[in-house]
Amino acid sequence: MTHPHINLKRLIPVVLLAILAIVIASATVGKDIYSGTAGNNLLSFAIVNLSGYLFFLVMPVELAFIYYLHVGVDIYLLNALAIGTAMCSQLIDYIIGRSFSTRIIDRLIGRRRYEKAEAEIRKYGNIAILLFNLLPLSSPVILLAAGMLKHPLKEAVFYSFLGLLLKYLLMTLIF
Repeated sequence: MTHPHINLKRLIPVVLLAILAIVIASATVGKDIYSGTAGNNLLSFAIVNLSGYLFFLVMPVELAFIYYLHVGVDIYLLNALAIGTAMCSQLIDYIIGRSFSTRIIDRLIGRRRYEKAEAEIRKYGNIAILLFNLLPLSSPVILLAAGMLKHPLKEAVFYSFLGLLLKYLLMTLIF
């Protein structure tokens, strides 16, 4: 019986990033937001937003953003923080997806499904990345998939940034 070779150089950083994110999120995420004592403290928002854009955590990032709009924080700083933390997390999602080996992908979804998904993301990838970031959809998952499919990083980052920028500007104008 053959065992697949595990690339520890790729696996260790991914596991460490995941553990660090889970520990930070579990210990601190949004406690002052949920208790109503956040005030103008943007640290809690940054932690919630950073955590909420990781593919393995689900957080109400849009609601936290709206909450902070109403407590009177600087809207430019809030938007910069929202986009910056989201981009950091999505870059982590992309790197985690990119680090999956072809063998792992084959086991998870199968070669034919992978090749079909790859063709779709090549055809609609940038528009999908933009729309998933613009709308309150699970954009971290699309970045994980883009990484798994080796979608060009520059394109993934650009369309993620554009979608996030538009989303947060629209939310600022509406709320």
